[in-house]
Amino acid sequence: MPLAAWTEHKKDGVEGRIEVINRAVERPENAHFIKANITTDGGAYGLSNEGFRGMGITANEDYNFSVMARQTAGSPVKMVIELHGDNGNVIAKTEITPTGNEWTRYAAKFTATATAKKAQLYVWLSGKGVIDIDMVSLFPQHTWKNRPGGLRADLVQKLADMKPGFLRFPGGCIVEGRELNNRYQWKKSIGDIDKRETIINRWNTEFKHRLTPDYYQSFGLGFMEYFLTAEDIGASPLPILNCGMACEFNTGELVPLNSLDPYVQDALDLIEFANGDSNTKWGKLRADLGHPAPFNLKMIGVGNEQWGEQYIDRWKVFTKAIKSKYPAIKIVSALGPDPGGEKFDLLNKTFRSLGADILDEHYYAVPKWFRDNATRYDNYDRKGPKIFAGEYAAQSISTGNPDNKNTWECALAEAAFMTGLERNADVVNMASYAPLFASVDGWQWTPDLIWFDNLRSYATPDYYVQQLYSLNKGNDVVPLQLNKQPVTGQNGTFATAVIDSQTKELIIKFVNTTPKPLNSDFLINGQKIKKQEGVLTTLQSDDIQQVNSLDNPAALSPVQQQLPILGNNISLLIKPYSFTILRIKMAN
Repeated sequence: MPLAAWTEHKKDGVEGRIEVINRAVERPENAHFIKANITTDGGAYGLSNEGFRGMGITANEDYNFSVMARQTAGSPVKMVIELHGDNGNVIAKTEITPTGNEWTRYAAKFTATATAKKAQLYVWLSGKGVIDIDMVSLFPQHTWKNRPGGLRADLVQKLADMKPGFLRFPGGCIVEGRELNNRYQWKKSIGDIDKRETIINRWNTEFKHRLTPDYYQSFGLGFMEYFLTAEDIGASPLPILNCGMACEFNTGELVPLNSLDPYVQDALDLIEFANGDSNTKWGKLRADLGHPAPFNLKMIGVGNEQWGEQYIDRWKVFTKAIKSKYPAIKIVSALGPDPGGEKFDLLNKTFRSLGADILDEHYYAVPKWFRDNATRYDNYDRKGPKIFAGEYAAQSISTGNPDNKNTWECALAEAAFMTGLERNADVVNMASYAPLFASVDGWQWTPDLIWFDNLRSYATPDYYVQQLYSLNKGNDVVPLQLNKQPVTGQNGTFATAVIDSQTKELIIKFVNTTPKPLNSDFLINGQKIKKQEGVLTTLQSDDIQQVNSLDNPAALSPVQQQLPILGNNISLLIKPYSFTILRIKMAN
């Protein structure tokens, strides 16, 4: 959309005009640039950019501005760059004087004098002449790992603090696109920023309650950045690729099977990009982009929420090609958008018969569903495919309702459900809440794990449930029983236990979904417990509608305390509506 977020300005009697030049034949991946004509001396002609619902600017932070520009011969046009704060005052300023008639990148740094939540960037042009402008960019100096043009540090830090085992990217339905020409193509998301082809976002007009027709993807965040982020936070990368099908909730557009080769080749090339040495075409590109070492890719997703025979047909083509060249790569296979029903049953039965590696199950449902399904995997085939709980989140009202909230009731139900995931860890290899991030000023779906505005961010109760499971996982599941049965909802309680052999600790997780405190006695058999202090972590609120917010980000957050351990008999008072974790040192 030409001039999206841009506004024209004139001051002190200057005259001028702008033209949006379409150079699609010459540069299809970056089809537009601005030609500015300043027709009078004196004053200034300019453009302002509002950013994405404004720009978050922090006082005393350095900001890096850059632009691609070229002057028409004889034009003395100078650029003055300003940041305007929330009240319109200038809070940062610098100058650039482009020279020459070839495209050149110009850069400058300035320091903000004030904090602004919704600042705007102004580019003023003075001097009679003509100048071409493209790739206007502004980034804080302080990004994640201070990478130029890098990711927002506080958001990535929240991911790192979870210590996730994997990072699934670039997302779900965004992989498919509403139509195939708007699908995510990883090769167009790497390399020079001005060569990354912009496309409209899959979610721009999906929901009538949040229409955002100007929602585009610039791919400033692309597959190289995703791989680097996964590496930074110690997570295995899990890229998801289009399988020749657009979103079946929209057009369901298909690539004919005899035309599928380019899609399959994209998958093979991605594996080479991630793991190939510098003697390979795509491994060399990775090295040229600054990462000579491989990313150690172990798994790849074929499709997102596809279903039906047409998906099975395309899955077979992908699987044959990938396994023939890279037999060690595990393939994640979709089981559709629902956790049951005809679509699910067809894929589940078929992929199991075909020896699939990992099956991707999705479930968005009310809290009761999660509590009721804590035993979902108890009877799954132990010799069949592994399970990836790829997308799930309890919905406080109904699936996809814009009024859903990240309530404590939802998070507590997820904690109960996850006892079943942990108890069946021999079947369920991976799990991830979805979606991950949402802007309070620009979202299409709720609930989401982490919320942010232009300056701040906060973790939801759901986030803390996920984090506590991640920080307290073991390598062996041990039985935790009540009356010789697993604790899977009796009297509203759910529990599981694991051993961390590295720290030599027994870790008990206990979820009380009732409004009453519970006196609970744990008798530990088969292992002597050290008589010392254990660590008790509690996530709790008496209000099941409790939420966190930007103004009160820790309204509900974990509380840790020491607990004297006197032997193998342990008595605990479990608080109402609570998720409790007890770590106990073992003698051996």
